[in-house]
Amino acid sequence: MALVTARTFAKSNVRPPAVAGTFYPGERAELEASVRQYLERAKTEIGVSDGPPPKAVIAPHAGYVYSGLTAAAAYNALAPAGSIIRRVVLLGPCHRVAVRGLALPSADSFATPLGNVPVDQGLARKILALPQVSVFDDTHKDDHALEVHLPFLQVVLEQFSIVPLIVGQATSEEVMEVMEALWGGPETLILISSDLSHYLPYADAQKSDDAARQAIERLDGLGLGDEAACGRHSIRPLLSLARQKGMQVQTLDVRNSGDTAGTKDKVVGYGSWLFREGGARKETEDAFGGQTRAMLDAHGSSLLKLGAATILNHLGGQKQMRLEMKDFPEPLHDNGACFVTLNKDGNLRGCIGSIQAHRPLITDAAENAGRAAFRDPRFKPLAAEELSQHDITMHISVLSPQVPMNFSSEADLVSQLRPGLDGVVLQDQDKRGVFLPVVWEQLPEPQEFFTHLKRKAGLPDDHWSATVQAWRYVTEGVSSEEMDNADEFWTPS
Repeated sequence: MALVTARTFAKSNVRPPAVAGTFYPGERAELEASVRQYLERAKTEIGVSDGPPPKAVIAPHAGYVYSGLTAAAAYNALAPAGSIIRRVVLLGPCHRVAVRGLALPSADSFATPLGNVPVDQGLARKILALPQVSVFDDTHKDDHALEVHLPFLQVVLEQFSIVPLIVGQATSEEVMEVMEALWGGPETLILISSDLSHYLPYADAQKSDDAARQAIERLDGLGLGDEAACGRHSIRPLLSLARQKGMQVQTLDVRNSGDTAGTKDKVVGYGSWLFREGGARKETEDAFGGQTRAMLDAHGSSLLKLGAATILNHLGGQKQMRLEMKDFPEPLHDNGACFVTLNKDGNLRGCIGSIQAHRPLITDAAENAGRAAFRDPRFKPLAAEELSQHDITMHISVLSPQVPMNFSSEADLVSQLRPGLDGVVLQDQDKRGVFLPVVWEQLPEPQEFFTHLKRKAGLPDDHWSATVQAWRYVTEGVSSEEMDNADEFWTPS
């Protein structure tokens, strides 16, 4: 079959493909084979989500050789809803011609080598009533941000129309208004087209992309930097809506062009995420609690001994302790977030931790043990004589993933807190405070708990604003007091 070109559609009201033959194969059979190959590879190399079909997706828009695998992971999650999803709202950034607000095309359909995809004219007319939406063909003409998704959709969905929107300079409120107008039910998918960092060295890109991952998982639009993702003008409003609607987010894959088909001197980052409606918090917490409790029952003593060894090494003049992963049980190799708390004669002596999993749990535990002993700004560095003259105990709390809280006021937020169970992260602009669930032992009343959390974040007791954000999490812990040889805990092995 000949390549699909602009000339083929010059006399029809069809938006012709702009990047067929460059970003993806331009011949029908080759393109379909390529898409199916990426879908199969993603099943093997990334895995298949076992949850219900998503309501919204973030997927990358680079050439398939670079980002096809990451995108395919998201499209595999849509396959079970192939006969249900009949409309896809596509929102992507402009790469060619700048636009104010959101731009629709005048075309009746978009073409790819796999055929034409109709534009939902009824919904297009509906949102054209909004002042931030206009028809502007120039920004659609040569842009790839929306087009590259269509072949994947054509393979995994049975029959569908699209609402294609290029998002230019628009506020989150403007984009949210459009999303809400198009939200629909299970027949409608919201698809955000975005790559992540652009043209950073490989290691720098990994750090930037991981920060973006964490912000997206927290549904934290304020935490998504201006250089973190080209589709940020669509991602941020989606995160806000997801918070309001109590949606659950799942990261599928994050990698960059240096991992696929490019060099590592300047790379582009890619990620894919699923957003599901309906709460799955209890199931998530139950799964975390069961798995983490079993892990700590089996290997908690190893974590505690590692924490103690880190502190003893420092007191012995060795500032760095080299960890050999092979020396620790495999379950401790997985990324995990923990807080390490030291108590002296029953009183707090230091507490430092991580609120997001970003490194192996053994590394996190060792680092945080050292920081709790020597770098907690509330206390002097731990001295060797304290270990011999006082009762020093260690407690390690492993944190579950954070779940965004949805609330309309401070009273609403406080009413949702679960005393004795919830750890809470509070953030407003650049102020942030974290309480572990153990704080409920000193502050058992929800309002008192929340007021003290505001103080810890550096906020006044009566502070409240529309930009307040909060996340909850639960923990499972292990303490040196529970060990069989607790009396010998600080004895070097």
